[in-house]
Amino acid sequence: MLIKDQIVLITGAGRGLGADLARAFAREGARLVLNYRSSETAARELAAEFGADRAIAVQADVANADQVSQLVAGAHEHFGAPITTVVNNALPDFSFNGDARAKADGIGYMAFGEQFTGIVGGALNTIQATLPGMRTAGFGNIVNIGTNLFQNPVVPYHDYTAAKAALLAMTRTFAADLGPENIRVNMISGGLLRTTDASAATPEAVFDLIAGSTPLRRVTSPAEFADAALLFASPWSRAVTGQNLVVDGGLVMN
Repeated sequence: MLIKDQIVLITGAGRGLGADLARAFAREGARLVLNYRSSETAARELAAEFGADRAIAVQADVANADQVSQLVAGAHEHFGAPITTVVNNALPDFSFNGDARAKADGIGYMAFGEQFTGIVGGALNTIQATLPGMRTAGFGNIVNIGTNLFQNPVVPYHDYTAAKAALLAMTRTFAADLGPENIRVNMISGGLLRTTDASAATPEAVFDLIAGSTPLRRVTSPAEFADAALLFASPWSRAVTGQNLVVDGGLVMN
């Protein structure tokens, strides 16, 4: 199915990378369900940018299964067709500050639990809520947003990285489970992006160091990362599932 014929749910679309993901899919003609938890103004402004016939902004905490079910039902009613692609981008609250993160001897399991609930639980809720519609359509794409920190743990984001690693495991097990129904599940993993809310406080010297370590000699932009998501939602990847594509300028090579 061409991207222009799809209805795409992007979680955490109100700001940051989510907004760039939305613009990438909008450029290809998709109809968009822009989920937000608290960034209402930004999400509604983004939806207005695309037009009421092409996008709606819907509030839901993806960690709450009932709210996600209501989101999916509302989107179906609005567009008259099911969501066929899900981009799991939303994150629970997290401080991307390596200097302030708890080290191995100080972090508690509660921190891990919060990240697992938001990252793994949130993705599970969106997938389960949209599966009936994908089955009706006979087609589905799920794109999970990961991190290159599983391969290159340069900052001690223990809880965040563990939850994203679990999301990669779920990506592969769900790909095997759902493949016979023509529903594909893949992951895109990035590193430091220039620039998002998460990297806004990053010193210029760090950006220069990362850029110098990549074959492309630059830090990946959110727009470049978002474009890679289009691959997994397009017919060009119709035989690809269970994969993790690292989009970081070649810093990490699988």
